Amino acid sequence: MFERGASRREFMKAAVAVGGATALAACTSRAEEPIPTGTDHPSSLPTRQHAWNDLLPEDDAGNTVLPRHQLLLYLTLDGRPNAGDRETVEAALSTLDRAYERSNEGLVHSIGYSPRYFSRYDAPLPERVDLPEPRALSSFETPEFDRQDALLHLASDRPDALLGAEEALKGETETVNGEEVAAALTDAFTVADRRTGFVGEGMPAERQGDLKGIPDSGPVPEASPLFMGFKAGFAGNQATEEYVTISEGPFAGATTKTVANIRQRLDDWYDEQDFEERVMEMFSPEHAEQNLVEGVGENLGDDSGIEAMLDSIRDDAREFGRVGHAQKAARANRDEGGNVRLLRRHFESTDQGEANLHFPSLQRGITAFEEVREAMNGADLTDVPTVRQRVNNGILEYIFVQRRGNFLVPPRDLRTLPTPTGETPGLD
Repeated sequence: MFERGASRREFMKAAVAVGGATALAACTSRAEEPIPTGTDHPSSLPTRQHAWNDLLPEDDAGNTVLPRHQLLLYLTLDGRPNAGDRETVEAALSTLDRAYERSNEGLVHSIGYSPRYFSRYDAPLPERVDLPEPRALSSFETPEFDRQDALLHLASDRPDALLGAEEALKGETETVNGEEVAAALTDAFTVADRRTGFVGEGMPAERQGDLKGIPDSGPVPEASPLFMGFKAGFAGNQATEEYVTISEGPFAGATTKTVANIRQRLDDWYDEQDFEERVMEMFSPEHAEQNLVEGVGENLGDDSGIEAMLDSIRDDAREFGRVGHAQKAARANRDEGGNVRLLRRHFESTDQGEANLHFPSLQRGITAFEEVREAMNGADLTDVPTVRQRVNNGILEYIFVQRRGNFLVPPRDLRTLPTPTGETPGLD
């Protein structure tokens, strides 16, 4: 599985994607530093599961730097959970709290619950919790819907931390990072799907060889954190964690999370489009005309500058024959007070041997995401003759939504199999 003599860098590329005890053992043997441990005092942890930003580093411009390795575990549950199930799940998650520092060098994680999970109860979710079933959000997509009961999202700069946590959750080890494993998550849940990913400078370029969806020429820049060759997640274009938090009701402190899995076909993106055209379609035509983007966009600092390009979008369509992805989506991504509505934490993947993107988005309610997605579709711009539904219309020609799911991420004190009324019977 892992070739003798392979470089540490080459090995780390494969470890999380492969998973399992063998990968963990080999990964641990190559670790250069111990993984920082967690805490026995839960009160010291953030009350919001989605509060990651203060625990993660920032780049020189003040943008949050996401952990380089990511893991999504989609979970199913038989029947209505009982007190024993809750005790098991809480013990499993608490093991991670004790074993790993809540940081990029340790482990950050959150668990969310789907509409289908909550539908097993007699009581509905409160009206203020905007959590519909997932659906197609354009006329041209036909995704499968992730309706598993729960989604556990784990992330770390340390592949050995991610793999160790996974082995502990599956009950495959008695200790993890020096802590006794109190319970296995899989004693309550079944892992229905496992999806992996990564983000960060150099990682897409390292993984582009022999990958479906990427030209054989290997065009992804070494400096790019994502396959399409540009930075994303500029702080000035992201909602704050406070903004996306539900502020009232039994789930105060929660957020909603939608996660799409998007296949990428980037042959034409790189082979038919030059750098200027890619800037036009990723950001806006004016970004290209004014030479605002250098390389992967590091020079943009903490703001893509897209807000200045919104009023001219129809003029840009007529003059340049195309419109930008960010330019379209940003039209719906501010509230009346000028606050950004979505907090995006997307990362790449090579699952199934193809270039694909996992796109988690946090917002107070799923409707906010759906409205931004509608603006991104750009259907209102297709009366301009050169702009078609998927051609010259941002990046829609190159991305294909394969799966989508919606989840409620409760505050930490309700993370363990909550009822729709915000209770955890047996743990209260």
